[in-house]
Amino acid sequence: MSLVLGIESSCDETGVALVRAEGGATPTLLAHALHTQAAMHADYGGVVPELASRDHIRRVLPLTDRVLGEAGRARADIDVVAYTRGPGLAGALLVGAGVACALAAALAKPVLGVHHLEGHLLSPFLGSDPPEFPFIALLVSGGHTQLMRVDGVGRYTLLGETIDDAAGEAFDKSAKLLGLGYPGGPALGRLAEFGDDSAYNLPRPLLHSGNLDFSFAGLKTAVLTQARQLEGAPCELMRANLAASTQAAIVEVLVKKSLKALELTGLTRLVVAGGVGANHRLREQLNEACARRGVRVHYPELELCTDNGAMIALAAAMRIQAGAEAPRPDYAFDVKPRWALEMRAAA
Repeated sequence: MSLVLGIESSCDETGVALVRAEGGATPTLLAHALHTQAAMHADYGGVVPELASRDHIRRVLPLTDRVLGEAGRARADIDVVAYTRGPGLAGALLVGAGVACALAAALAKPVLGVHHLEGHLLSPFLGSDPPEFPFIALLVSGGHTQLMRVDGVGRYTLLGETIDDAAGEAFDKSAKLLGLGYPGGPALGRLAEFGDDSAYNLPRPLLHSGNLDFSFAGLKTAVLTQARQLEGAPCELMRANLAASTQAAIVEVLVKKSLKALELTGLTRLVVAGGVGANHRLREQLNEACARRGVRVHYPELELCTDNGAMIALAAAMRIQAGAEAPRPDYAFDVKPRWALEMRAAA
């Protein structure tokens, strides 16, 4: 048995978690804690990297002690310390990496740097309905939209990705155009519940491109045009209609591209991970479409959709179990703000 402590600090959430790995069984989450910086960044309309880094410094050790206390463990019980090595904000990543390596050095324990997107991709294994390999993964986080074929831990093939704005960015930027503040994606989803998703004929970029790539910049421009026409409009329903139409456009592209990936590969299992994976409309549409095709869909628990330490601890534990990577007994570290998931094995 081994206990893996995971530290996540890639952007605006500080996450710490402890998982237990035994033999070849799926690791078990013992405890996790998360602090979001959303309120701090709201006044600026987006993440301020320097503020994010400073807040991680304040939060990570208290969260670590909280997690260990909830799990009934001491620091000396930790066997491996894992941290997010990338991608993400350089300063924020350095905080997590530095604390992780310092803690591991103090305990004379090995460390392991984890790919942030690999954490998201594997996070459904902590859920009540864990997937089985192989599967198609739709990764939809704030800065990434990708379709991957996953044949095992560390065995990832990129099938398609965004060529400009990611789906999460399209949600957030559209929400900002509608005056919904930050973080915008969840706010847009809530407003969309009161609107007509067919009220505005918005574009679905690359929907019929013949490949599995995504593009959402053109949709953002179309939303901007419509939002300007609503300036000063007294009717809240019109804003709700635009929110619903925007959400419908994003969701339709994600659903149809995911189905196309399943069709091209012949696989019958889909994993959806990342913050956008919590969107109610996306889950509803995917569940309906996949049920008609006999495809199983797996999601992380809602509390694990956003960035969190649990997915980092899990990914480290699963890599160690699979023999994909061994934790390092030395404490020199670097971070990778830009890091392609399909290059993970070569890093």
